[in-house]
Amino acid sequence: MSWTDERVEILKKMWGEGQSASQIAKELGGVTRNAVIGKVHRLGLSNRNGGGGSKPAKEKTAPVKKAAPAKKAAAKVEPKTESAAPKPAMSPARRAIIPAGQPLPPQPSANEISPEALAKVNEVEKKSKKISLMELTEKTCKWPVGDPATDDFWFCGLSVQAGKPYCEAHVGVAFQPMSSRRDRRR
Repeated sequence: MSWTDERVEILKKMWGEGQSASQIAKELGGVTRNAVIGKVHRLGLSNRNGGGGSKPAKEKTAPVKKAAPAKKAAAKVEPKTESAAPKPAMSPARRAIIPAGQPLPPQPSANEISPEALAKVNEVEKKSKKISLMELTEKTCKWPVGDPATDDFWFCGLSVQAGKPYCEAHVGVAFQPMSSRRDRRR
């Protein structure tokens, strides 16, 4: 499926009318909801509430296929209910999401892990079973070792600690108490 000028005009018109991406995909045929969303973003139409999007549905007057009356009625009701509802305050968890292209906050590095835990891991990895992905079970440690792009990549494979995906040594590295992590950052 290619985006012809006619199909793009239909998309712009329906998007401007407040139709959903699923409705537009169904109307166009041969295209998925995600393809419609992608095209909307590439065309710069993604902001329906003004500010960032363009208004091609009112400016362009190319002949387009009319939507069924039931669809138009649903489209008219949908935006009104969205705009009438008060927008909830952004939760702290939502504020923690970092937009694409922004640098990540400092991540804990290997030198922040206690030396005892690292020594224990090194000893355990010498004794590990070195199993492949296909050999993993509920009872084997799923701690990855090495670079997955190389042939030297493997999983620990020792017996897991109850309720955890890793063996005792790897649980000590993966699941550290909050207080010890806070102390290291100070």
